[in-house]
Amino acid sequence: MQNNNTAISQLIEAGKWVSQKEWIPATGGNFSARTESGFVITASGQDKGKLTNEHFLQLDLQGKPLAGTKKRSAETQLHLSLYQLIPEAQCVLHTHSVAATVLSQITKSHKLDLTGYEMQKALSGFTSHLETLSIPIFNNDQDIDHLSLLVSDHHLHTPIEHGVLIRGHGLYAVGRNIDEVRRHLEVLEFLFSCELERLKITGIQASNNNK
Repeated sequence: MQNNNTAISQLIEAGKWVSQKEWIPATGGNFSARTESGFVITASGQDKGKLTNEHFLQLDLQGKPLAGTKKRSAETQLHLSLYQLIPEAQCVLHTHSVAATVLSQITKSHKLDLTGYEMQKALSGFTSHLETLSIPIFNNDQDIDHLSLLVSDHHLHTPIEHGVLIRGHGLYAVGRNIDEVRRHLEVLEFLFSCELERLKITGIQASNNNK
């Protein structure tokens, strides 16, 4: 388990990278990492491409503040829920890309199924492009406690592995360390972009969209 300073440094670098990819406009999104004392998370209203140490809060695993004076994000509870649900998760990166936002809106099902893409094999646990990748989709809700309960209920019957989509909002990518979560994020964003382009060209939505 890493210390707070190491986790914050890694998230600062991740913020610069994500910002360059244009996956997190304005001051949207939030990043967090599990630490020896609980977890660190970006404060509300910060440009993720210009983060410094003072833009982070240090919380215990019940969400109680340990350090930091900035305002906490309303979405902190969802990060906490993901750590509680997925013990091996060490990092969560929440982004707002165009592809993730649009796909989550036009997909009528509560999951986005993707198959046939070679890049699926870059996700942990995948060995073939013929396997189906299912990313759960939850309706956006300003009541984060309620949204967290829906995510928890889903995880009980279908464990969350790589991330979740919030409809019209964006992606929460998870991983066992900073390198894995960055890889998951990059692969998922690539797949979302491919699928969105496919739908633009063919005008045919994936079969699960109409269920």
